[in-house]
Formats: sequence, C-alpha cells, structure tokens
Amino acid sequence: MKNTLKVFAILLFCNSSIGQQLVCNTSQVYLLEQNEELFINKRLKDLLKEIKPEIKTAHVFNNETSSLFGFRFTTLAQQKIGEGAIQDRVTLFVQVKEFIPWNWDGRPKGSEFNWTPNDAQKFADFIVLDIGVAATSQD
Repeated sequence: MKNTLKVFAILLFCNSSIGQQLVCNTSQVYLLEQNEELFINKRLKDLLKEIKPEIKTAHVFNNETSSLFGFRFTTLAQQKIGEGAIQDRVTLFVQVKEFIPWNWDGRPKGSEFNWTPNDAQKFADFIVLDIGVAATSQD
C-alpha cells in the first residue's frame, strides 16, 4: 500500500510538473518495471509518453503465445561496438496482447530495427501485458 501511494504521488507530481515524464533518463527505465501495474492492460501509447529518452531501436519477437517489443536507447551501430554509457545500454521489454506486424521487408534496408514516430503511432493502441528491463552486459 505504501508503494502504491508513493507511485501515485510520483505520478501526480510528474503530471502536474510541466510535462515531465516518469522516465527522464535511461537510468530510470527500471521505474517502468517497478510500477508496471500502472501500465498493464493500458495502451502502449500511455507507456511511451512516460519515457523522455528517445527510443532508437526496437526488436520484435512474435510467437504463437506472445508478442514482445525490445526497445533500446542506442542505435544499432552503437550496440554493435558497445558504445555509450552503461545506463544507456538497457532494453525495455514490453509484451503486448496483439501480434506485431513489423513488416521486415517493407522497412528501409539497414534501418529495419529503427523505431520511428510512425511506428509509435501504428502500435499506439496495442495493449500492454507485461514490462521488463534488462541491462546489456559489457562485451
């Protein structure tokens, strides 16, 4: 109950403060997982508007039982060479109710993983089922 009140107070403060999001930098991405009950059974757009750092890439995983976005805050080139601050190298996993029609062949060559404003709009009404965060190890 204390945690729920704390989360409510944080969200109330964030929403009343000139458009601040719950996640203002990548080191705060874990707040989404810790407060996932605020986003479960809500639209993906509600989750995305709480994230200030730019999502640069998305990996999509579909199978018979689930569909999952893996959002990253670094470019594919940065990921390949392990560039960027450690706290920027996290993956936000968001399981959604719907199958994700990513259309690999219809995306520009070399940019298949790039997350675009068009993607955010296209998948905005997908329903969030689960949220997880994983740190990427340093190679």
